[in-house]
Amino acid sequence: MALTISAVVLFGILAVVLLRGRHVSLGTASVLFLFGFFVAGTGAYKPIYNLCQAIAEALTHLAT
Repeated sequence: MALTISAVVLFGILAVVLLRGRHVSLGTASVLFLFGFFVAGTGAYKPIYNLCQAIAEALTHLAT
């Protein structure tokens, strides 16, 4: 069974959890940047989206 979730929802949930846990690090900053990026949909959306797609595909190929 495959589960699909929007990147905005995923990064939004991660941002809330990290902020409520009062964790401040490079990882937190990255999650918050990606959340804002996917919500805003700026002109740099396509290259970063392609990078995220490539990482997701690589992770799925590792699992199989």
